[in-house]
Amino acid sequence: MARVALLSNPKSTGNRSLLPRIRSFCAAHKDIFHYEVEHVDQIGEALRTIAQVEPKVLVINGGDGTVQAALTELYHGDHFGEHVPPVAVLPNGKTNLIALDLGAVGDPLEALDRVLELARHDLSDHLVARELIALSDGSANARPVLGMFLGGAGLADSILFCRNKIYPLGLPNGFSHVLTALAVFASLIFGARANFLPPRPNPVRVSLRRQGQFQGQFALLIVTTLHKLLLGVGTNAAGPSKGCLKLMMVDQSPSALLRAIIGGIFGRVGPRTRGIHLERGDEIRIESDRSSVILDGELFEATKGRPIVLKPTAPVPFLKLAA
Repeated sequence: MARVALLSNPKSTGNRSLLPRIRSFCAAHKDIFHYEVEHVDQIGEALRTIAQVEPKVLVINGGDGTVQAALTELYHGDHFGEHVPPVAVLPNGKTNLIALDLGAVGDPLEALDRVLELARHDLSDHLVARELIALSDGSANARPVLGMFLGGAGLADSILFCRNKIYPLGLPNGFSHVLTALAVFASLIFGARANFLPPRPNPVRVSLRRQGQFQGQFALLIVTTLHKLLLGVGTNAAGPSKGCLKLMMVDQSPSALLRAIIGGIFGRVGPRTRGIHLERGDEIRIESDRSSVILDGELFEATKGRPIVLKPTAPVPFLKLAA
């Protein structure tokens, strides 16, 4: 039995410089079973192999797409039977929202060392349960894709703009995100329109079972099962506990976006903040003639007659690194 199983994707951006250090660390610690995949299609076989060594903790080392694919296969594949190990995520990738929610920040190698230290003892004080978001088109035979953070409307357009226009410039991630934010503000506040700016989001209709629906253009649309929505807004702000899925939407207007940013900084965003919608639900339906959403790095699109339907899964165990 290995204390820790590490699943790495060498093709993820962060691993291009990190992986040699990871390999050296694993070579020096025989209680780590390290499995590398060249493509996300190999994750199913990787988990089947990892299950045979019965790890105490499963660590995912890759970008958002690797994490999303591993969670989907882990949930659907039934490779571990009733003994699914808790999952830890190294802070490796461009956004790291899941790793941040689980207390993994800073140097990925330090986080891995922390996981190994915890795995040598009783893990009960560091285990947390998180539901996953199951995304499908709502049809009976659909195999949902699973993740923990979904961005849509203007947020998805901004992410795609950063991915397709800014990242290819080869700038540091932090500077790329600043440039993207400036472009978004120029487009939204000043009404600027150009090929080098993010497009105006298409109208969407968002329905929550039993809680009604919202329709319009939104600068931000977020659905998550993490404990933070965005801008420091805690999920308790999304109203009383009516479901596992937390929804935040910000109207497509400069004043609403500024209220969201300022309120998030000072912790004053609530369900009654004008232009900001905070809800919880058991099922969320996104409909549009054409509107993109991104679930943990993977792109999906709601089109006419083909909605995006989100539901929560049963809780999955995760390892929280922070005390």
